[in-house]
Amino acid sequence: MSKQGLQHSAKVASGVSYEESLVVTQLKPSIYERIEDDGLIQLSRLFYDRVFNDKEASWFLNIFSSSTKQEAVENQYRFFVQTFGGPDLYTQKKGKYTRLAGRHANYNIGTKAAKRWVEHMEAAIDEHSLLKDDEEAKEHMKKYFAYTAHYIVAAMEFMRKDQLSGGTQIDAGRVW
Repeated sequence: MSKQGLQHSAKVASGVSYEESLVVTQLKPSIYERIEDDGLIQLSRLFYDRVFNDKEASWFLNIFSSSTKQEAVENQYRFFVQTFGGPDLYTQKKGKYTRLAGRHANYNIGTKAAKRWVEHMEAAIDEHSLLKDDEEAKEHMKKYFAYTAHYIVAAMEFMRKDQLSGGTQIDAGRVW
């Protein structure tokens, strides 16, 4: 499938276009400038607190079984910093290969999981103390995450083994 086809699939599933999803990365001041490192680590902690305490969907937590909660928070925080206007912490740790679909290809992620992921992330955004009064940031972050979650699901159907994270294995050290 072409990149445009994947983008169309993600738009249909999420209700957000590729262009709409990118607005958050172009905000002035950036999300990173608005909430800084502490705010991004807080967002990741709020999200993973919800994931690791999700008693209604134990199947969802199983997706994260290759990482500890702290590893998951750290990786997501690094990704957030880089994506939302800060230094390239994610690339520094993961290397040049940072494509999310490839990073997640070894996990059993479908539309149901993408929807659950988005529910937890939207709740974490709504709960975040530094985002509480920033409607612009919240709106565009939610669009970005909804689109991206469903793009990963669409892309995974078409991944080749050479496009997986680090080749055909989960990254060494259980870090995804």
